[in-house]
Amino acid sequence: MSEPGTTAFRGIAALAGHFVLQPGQSESITGTRPIAGAGLLSQLLRGHHFAATQARLCHVFTLCAHAHQRASALAFAAAWPADTQEVKPQPLPLALLRWETARDHLRSIALEWPLRLNDPSLQLAAMEWLRTCPVSMAGTAQPSVHQSWADLSALNTWLEANASFARQCLARWSARGKNLAVPLRTLHVLNDDAVAQQHHLRCLGEAIATVPGFTQTPQWQGACAETGPWTRLRHARETPASNLVSTEARLAARWQELLDIAAAPALKDDATQDPLLSSGAQVLGHGEAIAWCEMARGLLFHWVQLDSHGAVAQYRVLAPTEWNFHPQGALAQVLSSCHAHDTVAAQTLSAAFDPCVECSVVALPPQEPSHA
Repeated sequence: MSEPGTTAFRGIAALAGHFVLQPGQSESITGTRPIAGAGLLSQLLRGHHFAATQARLCHVFTLCAHAHQRASALAFAAAWPADTQEVKPQPLPLALLRWETARDHLRSIALEWPLRLNDPSLQLAAMEWLRTCPVSMAGTAQPSVHQSWADLSALNTWLEANASFARQCLARWSARGKNLAVPLRTLHVLNDDAVAQQHHLRCLGEAIATVPGFTQTPQWQGACAETGPWTRLRHARETPASNLVSTEARLAARWQELLDIAAAPALKDDATQDPLLSSGAQVLGHGEAIAWCEMARGLLFHWVQLDSHGAVAQYRVLAPTEWNFHPQGALAQVLSSCHAHDTVAAQTLSAAFDPCVECSVVALPPQEPSHA
């Protein structure tokens, strides 16, 4: 049987990729997401202008498509040729970024948590919980900006009266993840200091553009890093006393961010920045730019190089999953230290870091120590 991520996986499945967690093994995370490779996405998008690029990106990155739309538009706009006659791309409104991020958190809590907890009763309770939710999980149509703010206001009221299901799930995660913590290695690219942030983005852009395989196995400043709702720019000053963060805390951060988004006041119509979910772009060179967008699973980057006609010459995406499921990252190291048959711990860790592709757990016999 072929390993996930090899040429045996064809078509859409091969593009999406698959990760396998193997507790107690030195190689505890295997598999890749081929579309994250530097060459494949560029081949798919090369020669396409903005509208066609967005359409293809939405087909490839079906989860968090809204964040990819915003990051793509920001990257295109920053790299836009000065002499082109076409209208510069406009990013997804911030109201929709909040609305879609809230929906992603709801989907994760209601649909993924009970499944990963392997509890049919919770799955039934989740369906009942969502039945009266003012933010619909069905369909892909996006509301107007005005309706987005109205939905989020209604969601705030609803969450205040319907928090018991999520808290029940968190209690279960707490019991399962007791004494299961992972060292915090925050991805410090964004910064309140504009000069420092520009330097970091330029360094990251250069790595994305020039380092082979960087978008599949990225490192930051020579080390593996992680990204998620607990590593937002707005949380940068909230440094924990210990560098260890529990799996429950990482899961609870998703619930807390959902509450924060629902309770936050609406932004002005002309707002270009959101204090809850940072996004933006930086020009790196002629026709070259990097854009970022904080989304439900963490910090997303799009790097683009356009030709003189505003079409894609090179395009690369660096998503949260590639940081968090790095084969030498903190998550991989903790998985290696687990008992070889501790699939519960592996499932709990998987839920905490929430990959955007299929992820399975395989219990293998413990590896025998080698002797010289």
